[in-house]
Amino acid sequence: MISVIVPTYNEEENIERCLASLSTQTLPRETYEIIVVDGNSQDRTRELAEPYADRVVIQTSEKVGGARNDGAKLARGTIIATTDADCIIPENWLEEIQRSFSRDEGIVQLYGYVSPIEPGLNHQLSLHFANLFSRVGYLTGTMYYTLGCNTAFDREAFFAAGMYRCIDAGDDLEIARRMKQLGRVVLNPAMKVGFSMRRYEQFGTLKSLWEWIYIVASGGESEKYSYAQREYKK
Repeated sequence: MISVIVPTYNEEENIERCLASLSTQTLPRETYEIIVVDGNSQDRTRELAEPYADRVVIQTSEKVGGARNDGAKLARGTIIATTDADCIIPENWLEEIQRSFSRDEGIVQLYGYVSPIEPGLNHQLSLHFANLFSRVGYLTGTMYYTLGCNTAFDREAFFAAGMYRCIDAGDDLEIARRMKQLGRVVLNPAMKVGFSMRRYEQFGTLKSLWEWIYIVASGGESEKYSYAQREYKK
């Protein structure tokens, strides 16, 4: 079984679209579960998630990484996959994850590419270069760009590595360094998700990227910036 963890906070505008895409995968529905971990939303997020998810729970740990950890602790699957509430998931996503893990028993973490949901050449170019950066980092072994919106773990290795750090940004990159000590971290180009550019549209691409770089360079925590711009449990 695969367990899919989806952190949420005030996502009533996006959560149904995300969970509907997860509910129509090419794998049989009984072979995977959907766990929504909500940061005590003040809108209808949990209500809208209930018809799609196997479990909807209130987050108890801190920040987005903590929400993913909360979900993983409840997971029944031997594979733990993570995505975001504003993503759209292609129907073959879980099948690609399952295929990759079954072909190579040495994989402990798997990740893929992102494509923009919102239209616009600037969004396409931004994520094209992000995917290129990810590919170069993988081939050179300098960085594993394992975004939390599109990654999957071997369950035992995930817990052995200590799960996600509960930091402001970069938790999804940082964990790959620890996972690498336990096995293979693999980029699968066929494993794609639709990624929302709403943050970049609202706050500006350059500003958002700068704040992310600043927080990551500061060790993942910063009182100056909030890259997520979402009030997850602190």
